[in-house]
Amino acid sequence: MHFNPLTLLITQLIVIIGVSRLIGRGARWLGQPLVIAEVVAGIVLGPSLLGWLAPDVMNALFPASSMPVLKMLSQVGLVLFMFLIGLELDPKMLKGRGHASVAISHTSIVVPFILGAVAGALWLYKSLSDPSVPFSSFVLFMGVAMSITAFPVLARILTERGLLQSRIGAIAITCAAVDDVTAWCLLAFVVSIVRAASLAEAALTTAFAVGYIAFMLLAVRPFLARLGARVASREGLTQNVVAGTLLLLLASSLATELIGIHALFGAFLFGAVIPKEGGLAEALVEKLEDTAVVLLLPLFFAFSGLRTQIGLLNTPEAWMTCGVIILLACLGKFGGSAVAARLTGMRWREAGAVGVLMNTRGLMELIVLNLGLDLGVISPTLFTMMVIMALVTTFMTTPLLRLIYPLEEMARDKLELAPQTPPGLAPYTMLMCVSHQQAGPGMATLAKALSGTEATQLHALHLVHPERVSLREAEPRAGASEESEGEGALAPLLGRARSLGLSVRPLSFVSTEPAQDIRRTAEARRADLVLLGWHKPLFSQTVLGGTVHEVMKDAAGGTVAVLVDRGLSDVKRVLVPFIGSRHDRAALKLARRLMKQAGAEVTVLHVTSNENTNARAQVEELFPSAEGSGVRLKVVRHESPENAVLEEIRQGGYDLLVVGMGAQWGLEDRVFGLHRERIIRDAPGSLLVVHESEPVTQAVAAAEPVSSQTVASRS
Repeated sequence: MHFNPLTLLITQLIVIIGVSRLIGRGARWLGQPLVIAEVVAGIVLGPSLLGWLAPDVMNALFPASSMPVLKMLSQVGLVLFMFLIGLELDPKMLKGRGHASVAISHTSIVVPFILGAVAGALWLYKSLSDPSVPFSSFVLFMGVAMSITAFPVLARILTERGLLQSRIGAIAITCAAVDDVTAWCLLAFVVSIVRAASLAEAALTTAFAVGYIAFMLLAVRPFLARLGARVASREGLTQNVVAGTLLLLLASSLATELIGIHALFGAFLFGAVIPKEGGLAEALVEKLEDTAVVLLLPLFFAFSGLRTQIGLLNTPEAWMTCGVIILLACLGKFGGSAVAARLTGMRWREAGAVGVLMNTRGLMELIVLNLGLDLGVISPTLFTMMVIMALVTTFMTTPLLRLIYPLEEMARDKLELAPQTPPGLAPYTMLMCVSHQQAGPGMATLAKALSGTEATQLHALHLVHPERVSLREAEPRAGASEESEGEGALAPLLGRARSLGLSVRPLSFVSTEPAQDIRRTAEARRADLVLLGWHKPLFSQTVLGGTVHEVMKDAAGGTVAVLVDRGLSDVKRVLVPFIGSRHDRAALKLARRLMKQAGAEVTVLHVTSNENTNARAQVEELFPSAEGSGVRLKVVRHESPENAVLEEIRQGGYDLLVVGMGAQWGLEDRVFGLHRERIIRDAPGSLLVVHESEPVTQAVAAAEPVSSQTVASRS
């Protein structure tokens, strides 16, 4: 088979992205950010593993002739990514954070910079540097490389841990933003010195860089502010606006490359000067992030991995040197940040958590190291040691954070606590969990029928997977509240709720454990009913598998229901199949509430056989004759309860089928299933599948009585 350059490039893309995502699954399972997987994937595909196990395969897949193309594509990806990093740096984050953030951020730069510079001057320059590298360039570069904090990785860790609205999260994200800006300015200065032939040329490069920054702030930023206002008020982000923005981005990158401080600084600066108001920044992130992060950025990791040769560390002394570099990096960043945080008045656990977070390096460190290797400031051996240091410091963040700052500490330090309702005064409360937009309107309709005119508390919850969080969404937004989170998946539900006159409190956050977070939210809100939306599974056929199964399994003492919405617009006629299980009784309880609050006509379908003679007595006990004409009891004899229900619902014209879980109805919660539940598959209308975690005690007594009439019954 002939591999031309295009075929080879496509094959490389498939392998790089596939391996990154495959390892990413394992990284997520270990609670690690995706960047860890992408760095490891690059090393796996390089000479450190693939080149060691199958050198012919590596040489065929990544021949030397393809490296220039791979490098250029990775540089394009880096330009776009640095633009996104600039977009995510909102100056408003730096306001009102007090002296703690200033002290910690300055200390977390100065201490590791000094340690890196001293180590470079007294030790590493002699043993790991080429004599042709200027001493000052090497020392300054090592100081900067030790000072980096990975802002995007830190933001994602904070969102996944639910720490953005905590005190340490607010301080850490602010310090990381200051660190990034300061470190990149220092690095630009170092690059200008390295590239300059003399001190005078370095001074001239620095002067040009300062002038360019002033031009961007004074001339380009006002123009972008007007552009952002136009995008927000008129036609939105059109292709012409995107094309113009990309042209300006490339022009800014070109300008800084010509000045002598690398194209990445121009991309970062252009993103930073774009105003964050007006929606232009968020719209650009939405347009560009997936292409940059999913397609192009893994190429940079692969290229870095191909340059990482762990085999160069072939002596105990080399590994000892690598260990000392890791120790110095942690001592400078973790130690400096933690001590500074403690001196500002934080408790040791809080200070330690801030130190752990600031010690995260990840992607930003790799960018700096690749710059140093390209410029010839560091050797391949030192590059490999520093890559290992970046991996170790990033990998240790999540487990150390769990150890130092566990969930109980997080709960204590939350900035915004949910309002607590005094016991005994709580109204009927529903938690509606929405995974996609289509589930929302039906939930709002059902919520209206269940609440009626009675005082109720309605909460809408949308959990976001970490991989779907954009860089802008990872930031804590000033003034953001639960009520303002009506965007995206919750918008259709909130729109239908407003049209029905319902007050719904939206809540949206990033979650790596959706079932656990649903349970915790339900407990915090004291929800009487947890209502889950439904969508067709990708592989499994069962509706009651996956997250639904986990929520039902973990629900403690509450009712969980799954709404299969097939155009539910009103709840006037309700069918409740009944045999006698606790889930059936919970379904009856919800149906009785629909009868009282929405005036629905409820038909209880009791399916029996010749062997079962006492089930009808149970139904009559639950629905005494004084309950009202809104309830109709229908008893049928049938060998197949599923078929009996399907026959009745096809003939009766019901708006909603409320059915308890159970094997008799072919409804069982399970993690994975090859066959979708028959009632759900074949029923023509909407269904509400009800699960009760514990036996319902005095189910009927809990429901308020309705007007006295006779229950019509027929067999």
